[in-house]
Amino acid sequence: MRKNVGKMDRIVRIALAVVLIILAYAKIIPQNLTIAAYVVSAIIATTGFVRICPMYKMLHKSTVREEPPHFN
Repeated sequence: MRKNVGKMDRIVRIALAVVLIILAYAKIIPQNLTIAAYVVSAIIATTGFVRICPMYKMLHKSTVREEPPHFN
């Protein structure tokens, strides 16, 4: 499968997942939304690590920059 999550997008996703986990663990997020926060952060982190986002694929979007040609 072709990667469609770029470098900056990847960093933002992983950082957002970490922030959500910290907020849920510190009980800043309401108790009834804690499980949802953990699930959402797991999904966001997974798409960041794997660099493939199913939503981007459905929307035919990519944040990966095309590599310039390499001349040897």
